[in-house]
Amino acid sequence: MSFFISDAMAEGAAATGSGWEGLIPLVLLFFVFYFLLIRPQQKKVKEHKALVSELKKGDEVVTYGGLGGKVRDISDSFCDVEIADNVIVKIDRQNISRLLPKGTLKGE
Repeated sequence: MSFFISDAMAEGAAATGSGWEGLIPLVLLFFVFYFLLIRPQQKKVKEHKALVSELKKGDEVVTYGGLGGKVRDISDSFCDVEIADNVIVKIDRQNISRLLPKGTLKGE
């Protein structure tokens, strides 16, 4: 009854596979996401945790908000940062983005 496709070709088109071929792209996609997204993010979190745990009095830091100052006091969760003469702010330790070399802030 088919005018355009012969019945023999239509029967041969049905492929029976084990299904493992469909999982290969998913596994490859997982590895790409792991090596390009997950692994670098875990490394960055580990470096930030080490930075925050090694803070000490006198370190010059920059916060995620862009404030630069010198650490005056440190507790378990917070630290006091002097951002100008006699101006001390209390910030969360996790909000410190990076450590500056000594004497960086005096040059301004």
